[in-house]
Amino acid sequence: MRSNGSGRILVAGIGNIFLGDDAFGVEVVRRLRDAVLPEMVDVSDYGIRGMHLAYDLLDGHHDVLVMVDALPLNEAPGTLAVLQVDLDDPGWTLGPADALAAPAADGHGMDPGVRAPGCCAVWGGTVDRVLVVGCQPALMDERMGLSTPVAEALDEAARIVVGVVEEEVARLGAAAVQRETREQTSAEREVTTHA
Repeated sequence: MRSNGSGRILVAGIGNIFLGDDAFGVEVVRRLRDAVLPEMVDVSDYGIRGMHLAYDLLDGHHDVLVMVDALPLNEAPGTLAVLQVDLDDPGWTLGPADALAAPAADGHGMDPGVRAPGCCAVWGGTVDRVLVVGCQPALMDERMGLSTPVAEALDEAARIVVGVVEEEVARLGAAAVQRETREQTSAEREVTTHA
């Protein structure tokens, strides 16, 4: 999956506020409202709107997707992790047959963390890199409010997201410099060849 090389980063808060710790991603994104982030970073609370996220990825404006979500890490509740999604893994990307076999899209029922990037690829959307900042939940019951260990992890999770974004901004900047150098070298070779 390839983007248009705009160098933009999308931070997507994922989760259902009515399922306890599933609201982790939504709560972290709320904390990021006050964070000073580079202009090339978009932060959005997608909640359970996986179709919205998939459609936003279709425009090709983002090179990097950073999803923030509750994840089963098989660790103590409140444990944080950063995972990189292997976009070349066939298990991650839906094939055309998978898309046809899937039930009709439900704009409020699609699990953004699982299906949105895969659907994006099937529909022709692009993103070069997907990272997930996740937290081991304690409670995923029908209730509002986070468990104590997950609530206590929010500030650190927000700091981790900012760190991930800063690393990606630097990586994208270095890639842009390399791309410009290659283009400049190629143009110089072409001028030398025609001289």
